[in-house]
Amino acid sequence: MASGQPVTGKDLRKTLGDIPNERLAEVITDLKQTLAENSLGLIIEEVAGGFRLVVEPSLIPDLSELLSPPPLPRLSSAALETLALIAYKQPVTRGELEAARGASCASTVDTLQERELIKVVGRKDVIGKPLLFATTDKFLIEFGLNSLDDLPPLEDKPAEFLRG
Repeated sequence: MASGQPVTGKDLRKTLGDIPNERLAEVITDLKQTLAENSLGLIIEEVAGGFRLVVEPSLIPDLSELLSPPPLPRLSSAALETLALIAYKQPVTRGELEAARGASCASTVDTLQERELIKVVGRKDVIGKPLLFATTDKFLIEFGLNSLDDLPPLEDKPAEFLRG
């Protein structure tokens, strides 16, 4: 019953081993009773020719607050620009980011790390061994991407640094 659509009696009977209609009705009645008696916060609803397990309507307002995470604070334009540079050019050093942006980005990089959108993935093999930054899985989730291959193609002149 964990489906976006109601589960039909036919599907339930098949899952439960081709039980007769009468037995299915008994099972559903027993389950409804168990849910109600134990105050589990769930009910079985009969809709659209099938059944679905749903939250009791009286609990929905409380659960909505609980299950809706607070919105993340928006990223500044500097943070978004830095994040884009990292996403397209990764792994990249802070020095490379600052050269591309023409401004210090230490606090921006710190913010992106705190938000778990970027992480340190190693050190560049040059003098000073600067840290290398790359995006995280949380970055992909936050921006609705399956992988970095889903990033839109770069087509404008300011993006030449990103093309490498």
